[in-house]
Amino acid sequence: MSSHRRALVTGASTGIGHAFARRLAQAGYRVTAVARSEHRLRDLVGELGPDHHFLIADLTTEQGLRRVVDHLADQPVDLLVNNAGTAYHGPFTRTLPGDAATTIRLNCEAMTVLAHAFLTHAEPGGALINVSSTLAFAPTPDLAVYSASKAFAAALSVALWHEHKDRGIYVMGLCPGPTATESAAESHTGVPKALIQTPEELVAHAMKALTRRKRPIVVPGSANTLFALVARVLPHSAFAGPNSKGPALTPSANR
Repeated sequence: MSSHRRALVTGASTGIGHAFARRLAQAGYRVTAVARSEHRLRDLVGELGPDHHFLIADLTTEQGLRRVVDHLADQPVDLLVNNAGTAYHGPFTRTLPGDAATTIRLNCEAMTVLAHAFLTHAEPGGALINVSSTLAFAPTPDLAVYSASKAFAAALSVALWHEHKDRGIYVMGLCPGPTATESAAESHTGVPKALIQTPEELVAHAMKALTRRKRPIVVPGSANTLFALVARVLPHSAFAGPNSKGPALTPSANR
């Protein structure tokens, strides 16, 4: 991979975004890491070495989102990893409306705005990765807004893949299952360890798919792939019962 290629990763301070930033730097990309935490970003960029940068931005705010949009206009990148996301657990009516709105702003609005900013300036050979979830295929009680937002991310990715493939631009909807991130630790109680991927494992899978550039939806891991296939066949009611949360039905949100 040529060292002149640029990548921007949102939600890069921890978890999946952090793993993406490290892997892309190793692959020769010059990385711009975006998140809210300055000290974590400084630590990350210090680890990555020269020619890598960070941008502090809260993508749930108009000012933070505009900062990243302006950066993409001024310094177009070859790869955008739309990874930043959040999740709130609990029954819908017991979740504060503001929390639901924050999830939609970050998981849907920010992803859409940044995808638009990237694709407007993208050159042939460029790529966009939108991080979704296996929950995109299974609307889930107590994660209603989150699973809906991830269905949006997957659908958006498929549509954009069709729209831009003739331009030579690849769009991927990455749909991980249980992932060992800081923000999802509590969600993995009772999940067999063999079914939980590390961020590094799923990023390695994503990078292989990025090289192949074959399909718009990428589900890392055989267990997650099987779950996604089954979820597309079963009626939604199969995931709505009190004991419906299987191992793959846990979020891997990170910001």
